Amino acid sequence: MKRITWKKHHKWFGIIFAFFMLMFCLSGIVLNHRELVADINIDRSFLPADYRYNKWNMGLLRGSIKDKYKVFIYGNSGVWKTDSTGHSVSDFNKGLPTGADFRNIKTMVQTPDGSLFAAGQFGLYRNDGKRWESTPLVLSAHERISDLVLKGDTMVVVGRSYLYTSVSPYNEFSRLELKAPEGYDGKVSLFRTVWLMHSGEMFGTVGKLIMDAVAVILIVLCLTGITYWLLPKYIKRIRMSGKTATGSIQLMKSSLNWHDKLGRYSFIILMFVAFTGWCLRPPVLIALVSFRTPAIPYTVADSDNAWNDRLRMLRYDAEYGDWLLSSSEGIFSLATLRSVPVKLEKTPPVSVMGLNVWQKDTCGNWLTGSFSGMYVWDRSRQISTDYFTGEKAEDVAGPPFGKYAVSGYCDNIREKTFVVEYYKGTTALHMPENLSSLPMSLWSFAQEIHTGRIYTILGKGTLIYIFFAGLAALWCIYTGFVIRRKKRE
Repeated sequence: MKRITWKKHHKWFGIIFAFFMLMFCLSGIVLNHRELVADINIDRSFLPADYRYNKWNMGLLRGSIKDKYKVFIYGNSGVWKTDSTGHSVSDFNKGLPTGADFRNIKTMVQTPDGSLFAAGQFGLYRNDGKRWESTPLVLSAHERISDLVLKGDTMVVVGRSYLYTSVSPYNEFSRLELKAPEGYDGKVSLFRTVWLMHSGEMFGTVGKLIMDAVAVILIVLCLTGITYWLLPKYIKRIRMSGKTATGSIQLMKSSLNWHDKLGRYSFIILMFVAFTGWCLRPPVLIALVSFRTPAIPYTVADSDNAWNDRLRMLRYDAEYGDWLLSSSEGIFSLATLRSVPVKLEKTPPVSVMGLNVWQKDTCGNWLTGSFSGMYVWDRSRQISTDYFTGEKAEDVAGPPFGKYAVSGYCDNIREKTFVVEYYKGTTALHMPENLSSLPMSLWSFAQEIHTGRIYTILGKGTLIYIFFAGLAALWCIYTGFVIRRKKRE
């Protein structure tokens, strides 16, 4: 193409996508520092209507636990109390941190003495009947809680990388690193590798700060590009009025100078960030998940712990006398928590996002619910059937989102069981209107922006938004490089 054509491509791709690129950058900086913004909430009433809770959707009801005549409902916005009839729902969050990120409750258990424990992603809380209080659980650096299970008087907190065990009165927890599974080769998911490279987390705090700096560079490129586009029109109007525009001309030259230098010197890393971000959403994401690669030496992915960031949920199967571990690598069986995990074959399909429901039904079969759907797993016959259709499930990993995106399950109200879907929720239990506008964490809000889900005007197009936005960003950066190269020639 001629240089003028390259310039037009660079100009119009840049102008059209400048706003979206600014949103990518600002939200990316927030996503890189979750702990720093965990206390900051966003009022859902200021967000598009799709972000209001409706019929317990979007993870508001993940599960429930019954205590005599009371039923406690928990999910990603805290804990709520009702009764076995579900007639009324009241707040049960007194004592929990106010930040919505802290109130993302993964599960609850009740100890033999009647105490309630709730596992949030950043801490474990205990309720004495009046209010919640933090427990003396010390997590490893950057660890997040993903599950909580009770066997007898032994409590096991499941982190993303380690288990934390304690016995009554649960005032002290010991960290347990699971043994490597049979056939462990030290390789990691290519998707996780690309994810860590895109955020900079692969190289710890230094890496994240470098990516923050790249985001700032992109912000400056967007602003200087828009300034250079707008100023000539402004200067022309000033001159037509008979005035001088010295200051505006100088600003235009400075904008072009900064735009040119920043773009040239950061071209490679800009292309790298745009490309890795492009890979992290469908359809490229689906391909990355199935590939494994050796961990990059001396990075956070290069860990002696075979289960680094791979643990998801844990259950004890009394019928078989073993522990069942759900991980990003599949479902494993352990005779004891110190045994070598053995991967199970012919397990139910599970979304790459992990299980949301995992409990036994009245027939003794395991119910496994994720965004891929809900399945009934008969371990004795090694058969899984679709909970909704009764058809036999395929022995393959589930897609990120299936026909039924299951986010919760309840079997303690009105002696009936019901499934909660992420988008549709459930009509089996009335949700009080005041819960619809519960706050969203700033981090979650930034994630909605970064993934493009916030642009609800696109409808289902948000699923491929990153694919096209990523290509547009790559093309805009590349055309800028070509323009500079042609100019030098």
